Amino acid sequence: MIVSYNEIINLVQKAFFGTRNEYGESDLIANMVAELQMAGLEGIRQFNKANEYLFSEKEVEIDIINDQIVAKVVLDADDKQSRSSLTLKFDFHGNSIAYHLPAVLDYALEHFAEDKHHHIKLELKNCHNRWLSYGELVRLAVKGIVCMARWDNGTDPKHTLFILNVGNIYPELYFFDEQIDVIDGSHDMIIELADNDFVLERYGKNHADYLSSEEIQKRHQLSWDEGIEVDPEQWDVLKETAKCMLVKDSEQSMRGAGGV
Repeated sequence: MIVSYNEIINLVQKAFFGTRNEYGESDLIANMVAELQMAGLEGIRQFNKANEYLFSEKEVEIDIINDQIVAKVVLDADDKQSRSSLTLKFDFHGNSIAYHLPAVLDYALEHFAEDKHHHIKLELKNCHNRWLSYGELVRLAVKGIVCMARWDNGTDPKHTLFILNVGNIYPELYFFDEQIDVIDGSHDMIIELADNDFVLERYGKNHADYLSSEEIQKRHQLSWDEGIEVDPEQWDVLKETAKCMLVKDSEQSMRGAGGV
């Protein structure tokens, strides 16, 4: 079935309010889902899958485990210049990435701008629903920030690599048929921010499947022109979730917000 961008945004926002969680912003989360769906990457299914975490979130702030500044050569083996690199580590305590990622990226970008680091590595531990990071990572393109993200999956594909270089609106996506441990476990994620391109030939070796930036851009344009294709069953699941924000009519609610 075909739906509009606004329909997805409105329904996801209602579903988000139904979780009654104090963290996260509904418009940002809705954009995460819409961006992923427009790219043909099943954003609605990913959001539905996240519901078990969104409705049972431990309402605790994520922890910054530590940060460490090192000087090393990064990105390009031909570049012999020593660049300042910062590593930031966060523990999500098993919660969904959807709520906290915008704040984590804002925190990292503050360091990027103020401390003039050339490269920042974010290690996100114990987080779920990492596909929902897609929309926020794509937004980095307008800031001129180069980004690479990678994580293991429990199902196909076994490993996903996201690279967004200068000049691209959308990322190059590489899919692998085996897990490649990024930190310690399968619920971790690494995001790297830089001011210089990542070398595709180095990081995308031995991939099983590939989705180019050009193809993703075509999918987005088609979504704007003809509407966004969604799975009817997944759409129905989302609508059921959105109903969680509704409450039964009471005598007072039927009289209106003003009461007697």
